[in-house]
Amino acid sequence: MQRAEHILQAIRKLGEKRIPLTRVYRCLYGEDLFLAAYDKIARNKGALTKGTADDTVDGMNLHRIHTIIEQLRHERFRFRPARRVRIPKKSGGTRPLGIPNLSEKLVQEALRQVLEAYYEPRFSDSSHGFRTRRGCHTALTRIYQQFGGTTWFIEGDIRGCFEQIDHEVLMEILSRDIHDGRLLNLIRRCLQAGYMEDWHYHRTYSGTPQGGIVSPLLANIYLHELDAFVEGVLIPQYTRGKRRAYNPEYARLSWHIKQGRQRGEYEQVRALVFLIN
Repeated sequence: MQRAEHILQAIRKLGEKRIPLTRVYRCLYGEDLFLAAYDKIARNKGALTKGTADDTVDGMNLHRIHTIIEQLRHERFRFRPARRVRIPKKSGGTRPLGIPNLSEKLVQEALRQVLEAYYEPRFSDSSHGFRTRRGCHTALTRIYQQFGGTTWFIEGDIRGCFEQIDHEVLMEILSRDIHDGRLLNLIRRCLQAGYMEDWHYHRTYSGTPQGGIVSPLLANIYLHELDAFVEGVLIPQYTRGKRRAYNPEYARLSWHIKQGRQRGEYEQVRALVFLIN
């Protein structure tokens, strides 16, 4: 486990410094990374829930992990379609939920650990969804503490967010920072794995599968572009006043310039004008 933590710490530092990731695909060869992934998945209540194959944590062993790593090493790992079920919502209707097989869960969790270590330091401090030690309560606390003087806000609801994410846009965003074609191809295969509903196969042309381990993180990477636009463009544009803020030092020098001109002290006036400019 120690070696996996060292790898993730190194990736995290690259993310903090905005250094692109290169040759990161080989990090997925680490047995420790998959043992950490298995440890997290095995504690989940749905660990024994079947996907489209009889592939669960039951009877898990190191040979299965080594088989997955070997498939990744030779780029032979293929994501099987997830089993889709419909979960009733309290507000009415249903929410689609994808249930991957264990092998896909392990690879997705390993991917999530690597991508989260890199992108987490880069996310906006205003982002609270699907992040470690963040959620509704931290968002409400921030609103209570910092929104006292708010005069405008944007309200919106992204309908079917996970299903509407454009694969090409997402891959373009990822390719800005990940300069490793093998890792990008693995993510693309994950997105395009499709799903089985009532034992009928459906291709996925857009979206990240709901229920997929890596899906919330990919959605955050996608929506970070919106956070950057709001914070970098909208907030400066709509919080700027019609005139500059009052500067006491500028006002003091302007008063001395005015007085100097009235008294004919032009040398002093030129010196003060030089200070202002």
